[in-house]
Order: sequence, then C-alpha cells, then structure tokens
Amino acid sequence: MAKRKQKKRGVRQPSVKRRETKITLSEPKQPKVPEALPLKSERVSTVTRLTARMFRKPAIQEVVREPTAGGIVFRTGKNNDDIEILLIQDSKGRWTIPKGHIEAGENAKETAIREIGEEAGLFHIEVLMWLGKIHFQYRRIDKLVLMTTQIYLVRAMDDQETPTKEQWMRGIKWFKFKDALDAIEYEDIEKLMLVAKNKIRQGI
Repeated sequence: MAKRKQKKRGVRQPSVKRRETKITLSEPKQPKVPEALPLKSERVSTVTRLTARMFRKPAIQEVVREPTAGGIVFRTGKNNDDIEILLIQDSKGRWTIPKGHIEAGENAKETAIREIGEEAGLFHIEVLMWLGKIHFQYRRIDKLVLMTTQIYLVRAMDDQETPTKEQWMRGIKWFKFKDALDAIEYEDIEKLMLVAKNKIRQGI
C-alpha cells in the first residue's frame, strides 16, 4: 500500500508544476475590449466562480434594444498638424468618448450633440460626418441587451470653451492623438478614432 501511495504522489507532482507554470506565464498586457463588455482586468473572484457553477443563470426572458450615440470630439493646432481628442473618464476610471442613450423624439446626430453638451460642457461644436456603428450585447439578469452606438466626428469650434465634466465622472481632458489611442479603453472606439484621423488629414 505504501508503494502505491508513493507512485500516486509521483504522478500528481508534474500536474501541479504545470498549473504553476500557467499561472506564472499568464501576465499578458490587457487588450482593449468592445464598449460595454467587462474589462479583463475586472477579474471574477473565486467565490463568484464557484457560485456561478452552483447556480444556473435564469433563462433569457426578454431582448432589449438600446440605441445610443456619441462623438469623437477633436480640435487642431494653428497649423492643423496637431490633433487633440477629448476624452472623459467614467466612474470606474476608464477613458472613453461622450455618448448616451437616444431619447424619444431624437435622432442619433441630435443625441450626440446633446450628450457632448451634457457630458463635456461643449456647445460650440460642428458635426462633420458619421463615422460608423458599434454593435455589442450583454446580459442584464434575465434580459439580453442589444446595444448599438452611432459615432460621429465632431469639431470643437471655440478654443476658449473649457470642457467641464458631470459629477459622476472622474475626469475630462484633451489628449494628443497618440496619447488618446493609448488612453482609450475600448478597441472598437480606437478603430473609429483612426478612421477619424484619416478623415481629418484629408480635410474631411
């Protein structure tokens, strides 16, 4: 019996080493994620994982569509060489663009203008063009939320107008374009920022 126990211990040891190796190597740079999906940095606790295994999620009872809109707000230097992007920092410390839900009676462009005014305090702006849509979905208890965000390219027209944040925000700031790409937390918005840069360089 003693010999068999020793053999079993000998078999277990390599598997333990493999698990330790996986933990040591799992330190990649956190990739950016689509808007509204949880960041990978927001790791689920062990207790939550065990609870999720024990209790099944309730079945989807309803599909909800939530249309939203926002804007990539920019300004340029005197020579139109330096592009700056306005970003807001949400309550979780993540940098993103001004955006929000489309209200009754509004179209997407009107919502983008309103949200930029409410969230960034900028009212002297010009909507230049529509850049694209971001589609994503997430679960809200027993509801499946399908969200679409329409993004516009917006020029800040008044250099003297100072951005002001809402109370729930942690910050608001003009970033040089490269720094804005590094700061933005969501990959889909980052891609549209690159499209915006090309349009600006081309003179729209």
